[in-house]
Amino acid sequence: MDNENKSLDTQPIENKPIEGNYSEESIKILEGLEAVRKRPAMYIGDLSERGLHHLINEVVDNSIDEALAGYCKTIVVTLHSDGSCSVKDDGRGIPTGPHPVKKISTLEVVMCTLHAGGKFDKSSYKVSGGLHGVGVSCVNALSSYAEAVIERNGNIYKQTYSEGKPTSSVEIIGTTDSTGTMIRFYPDETIFQVTKFRFYKTSDRLRELAFLNPEVTIKIIDEIEGEEVIHHYEGGLVDFVKYVDEAATVFVPPCFVSGSDTGGLDMETQVDICFQYNSGFSENVLSYVNNINTVEGGTHVTGFRSAFTRTMNAYAASNKSAKNQKLQLTGDDFREGLTAIISVKVAEPQFEGQTKTKLGNSEVEGIVRTILNVQLSQFLDANPAQAKKILEKATLAAEARIAAKKSRELVRRKNVLESSTLPGKLADCSLRTPEDCEIYLVEGDSAGGSAKQGRDRRFQAILPLKGKILNVQKARLTKILENDEIRAIFTAIGAGFSDEFDASKSRYGKIILMADADIDGSHIRTLLLTLFFVYMRDLIFQGKLYIAQPPLYKLKKGKHEYYAYNDQERDGIIDRIRKENPRAKSKTTLGPDGTQKVDGIALSRFKGLGEMNPVQLWDTTMNPETRTLLQVTIEDAAAATKIFQTLMGDKVEPRREFIEKNAQYVKNLDV
Repeated sequence: MDNENKSLDTQPIENKPIEGNYSEESIKILEGLEAVRKRPAMYIGDLSERGLHHLINEVVDNSIDEALAGYCKTIVVTLHSDGSCSVKDDGRGIPTGPHPVKKISTLEVVMCTLHAGGKFDKSSYKVSGGLHGVGVSCVNALSSYAEAVIERNGNIYKQTYSEGKPTSSVEIIGTTDSTGTMIRFYPDETIFQVTKFRFYKTSDRLRELAFLNPEVTIKIIDEIEGEEVIHHYEGGLVDFVKYVDEAATVFVPPCFVSGSDTGGLDMETQVDICFQYNSGFSENVLSYVNNINTVEGGTHVTGFRSAFTRTMNAYAASNKSAKNQKLQLTGDDFREGLTAIISVKVAEPQFEGQTKTKLGNSEVEGIVRTILNVQLSQFLDANPAQAKKILEKATLAAEARIAAKKSRELVRRKNVLESSTLPGKLADCSLRTPEDCEIYLVEGDSAGGSAKQGRDRRFQAILPLKGKILNVQKARLTKILENDEIRAIFTAIGAGFSDEFDASKSRYGKIILMADADIDGSHIRTLLLTLFFVYMRDLIFQGKLYIAQPPLYKLKKGKHEYYAYNDQERDGIIDRIRKENPRAKSKTTLGPDGTQKVDGIALSRFKGLGEMNPVQLWDTTMNPETRTLLQVTIEDAAAATKIFQTLMGDKVEPRREFIEKNAQYVKNLDV
């Protein structure tokens, strides 16, 4: 150990040959945007559809920053028929003159240099959301072709690029009285798994930005489908809250709070908050920093909850009724049925957390707390009827909380790894390192039995579930904790639930939902997803929740067996077998057991997991080497909250409208 503290200069160096040709020449320096093309996932997250649409967000963020600075009113996003996307705004336009350091056009610097832009200079942008991203240069690097058209100083400038490198100089192609920037890009097909933009996926993020920036009008055009949507919400966060709670029964209308303060620093922080109450039992708080969705919360959310609880308690203390005199109301009680949007604009945001979406600026907590405390007190005093409704709901929540205390104790455990308190029907794994373990929540005792026999006992745990669990979207915690299956899930995972939930205490690195590929199975998965979304949401944000993908079909030809996970795979396997047996005559028969035979290929559809024996279940659904898992993610927390309220809430009409609108997209419907 002492040698570790010695200077490297004093150590004798033995001149041995280095294996594998690892020498000074092995150290490569990637110039310009080569690093982005070499390791694109490091910059945009992944190369799937999610990463593809992230490109649009990066370009739009620049336009939004112009809007925050007060120079942009309209943004037009067009999904072109040739597979490209363009983003046009009416901001000031990217400067095109010579850069003082690089001595080339500033437009070329912005488009072709990573981490170049005006957002690092607070004289250009006091607040910027783009600091959280990688910028338009990254988009340029991952495009086979891109072009920038700038309207500025009475001229129209244009430059073209390929794979992040300029293919033309900056040229004047016309004159104009307008200002603005248009970036058009073609995603590189050699990099992305998919290159087709989806209209509704793009529209969801643009809608969110329009809510957060009411001064901006955002239009999205899809040339292929012929669709066009304009997002403009003058009500801002008020409209946002109404949108999220559209499928809920609201009994206290929106309250809007707004203000700014420096928190003792040089730059001001702008705070905008809007909340309302619905008849539900869960809390929905969506938070943003400079238009970035802070899914892990942070100091702005802490300040909100602290001030909200303190102010509501102070009001309750001065307006006690006979019913709530003996009750000590808590923050949980006041937040039951609360939907709130918190948006702060911070000059120098500091992000932390696993996904870098948790605000760490300590001064923001005090700023939010001060502003909300004053304005919420004013709202309660000015609206006694609404304040009374809030107190009545909080009182009912407190009564339910007290009644649920005994039930809550049943699922609490002193030691997260203490097996003596685990559910009796849980077949646990032998490893005790959570990151190496996974648990299957399996529909039905029959499938659970097969899974227990087929699993790898070292790292795979099995928890069979009987029937359908409770819809937690429409139930209080008291009733939820009376459900045996839900209690078993909470206890097995061991990380708590609701406000007490701590994802780091989960006993498993993967939680896998495994249900039949039919209507009942889909319903069970939806109920389980609702449970995780409402009470264990951080597991989703941290990428620990998965859905197993069991096969739909088994095909057998001679001694060979094949499994197909959808109709396309089934048809592909049949075609492949036909090519291997070109002389076989085309013939379809139906066996006495219902098994269909196509050209001598025995084709059967699995009606449920219980039909598979342990070996089949392991080979197709549980073996890490051969299985397919669908990871559950939340890209848009607002849209996710709205969809759960629509599908699982108490209003029937929004659910009916959703089903009628989306029924055309349902495949493999079993009734």
